[in-house]
Amino acid sequence: MARRTAEDAEEQHGVTVHLDEVLAARGMTLTELAERVGVTVVNLSVLKNGRAKAVRFSTLTRVCRVLDCQPGDILRVEPGGD
Repeated sequence: MARRTAEDAEEQHGVTVHLDEVLAARGMTLTELAERVGVTVVNLSVLKNGRAKAVRFSTLTRVCRVLDCQPGDILRVEPGGD
């Protein structure tokens, strides 16, 4: 079975992740965010790189509170495709 890429996942659902942009704007590393949110760096890396199949609302809420942002700052639905 072929391994799926982030591009494959994006094509399937159209959601792109912009966590790296928000982190850069806040001057925060993924490691610091993971520590403050209480999840592993690996789990946040999966999200950041667009490989996550799902995200818990509780995790998204903590990420948004730490980064002082809204979910739409991190997750976007790209136009087109349907």
